[in-house]
Amino acid sequence: MEYTSGAASWQKVLRRLLAGLLPRRPRQRRPGWSIGVPLIAAAAGLLFTTTATTAGGTALREDRRPQLTELIEDRRAQVATNEERAATLRREVESRTADLADSDGPIREQQERAAASRTAAGFTALTGVGLTVELNDAPQLHNLPEGATNDDLVVHQGDVQAVVNALWAGGAEAMSIMNVRVLTTSAVRCVGNTLLLHGRVYSPPFKIVAIGDPAALQQALAASEGVRLFKNAVDNYQLGYSEAVSTVTVPAFEDSTTLRSATVPQ
Repeated sequence: MEYTSGAASWQKVLRRLLAGLLPRRPRQRRPGWSIGVPLIAAAAGLLFTTTATTAGGTALREDRRPQLTELIEDRRAQVATNEERAATLRREVESRTADLADSDGPIREQQERAAASRTAAGFTALTGVGLTVELNDAPQLHNLPEGATNDDLVVHQGDVQAVVNALWAGGAEAMSIMNVRVLTTSAVRCVGNTLLLHGRVYSPPFKIVAIGDPAALQQALAASEGVRLFKNAVDNYQLGYSEAVSTVTVPAFEDSTTLRSATVPQ
């Protein structure tokens, strides 16, 4: 054992004594999340700043349905204006062609040839005995039948096509949908519960008029599988379906007749 003397040794003894009497503090490790908190706060601040800049004082989740409705109405007005201008130009072309036909034999011959085909092509209005078929959506039911959805309560594109195809098969001489002449190039499409025909949108009820033998037309409708399925839906979901025989008028076709594509039959 080694003994020391002097002030230095007494200072060491006192320090050791005090160290032994005082409670020891456990060494604390700096947790990892204490570093992550500032980073998360900085990222959140950057996100809030970017969102405010993008919004520009407007609501990012604003309901845009009114804007879409307004856009549709604007486009519909533009279509109506363009159709009126096109009709005016067609009348002007026909008038000038008629003037030339008085002094030009070949033009007169082509005019007579075209006039002979206008009725068959659908460019003249026709009146006669026929059948009117009307399809309508079901009322909003509070209690739907088991397994049914709201999609079962509206008229679909296939339902309208089934009626149109059945009437053609029944010998219809002329036909219109929503008072618009239907040709062989006409396409029936549905957008939601609305009907799109020749660039115009129509809401139910959908009225289909056909000129022809009423008995043959009704027989063709009764034989159609698609029409039968719709009538079953009428019974199950209260959709609307009606047939009426009367003297009807089918208007002339007034839209563009330009073909975008065609194939030669074999």
